[in-house]
Amino acid sequence: MNRNIYVYIAVMAAVTYLIRLLPLTLIRKEIKNTFLRSFLYYVPYVTLSVMTYATRSAAGGAAALAVAVLLAWKGKSLFHVSLAACTAVFLLEFFI
Repeated sequence: MNRNIYVYIAVMAAVTYLIRLLPLTLIRKEIKNTFLRSFLYYVPYVTLSVMTYATRSAAGGAAALAVAVLLAWKGKSLFHVSLAACTAVFLLEFFI
């Protein structure tokens, strides 16, 4: 069986594109369901928590968690918190 890497990349790109395209085209009105709104509200925080635990070492995850909690406590945006947590993991795992 000849495995072509470009076919895999194309399928992955199509799936990723569809995941982003379908909600944009199918949901045109404001979401009024309170359960769904609360679920969508917490999705970025769950993603951030998964990012802090998906490291090679526990020290990297602990450093990312500490940085994220500190910046969130100071009222920084979710983008800045996740960027700083990723940077902390990268620096810690790069130098250790």
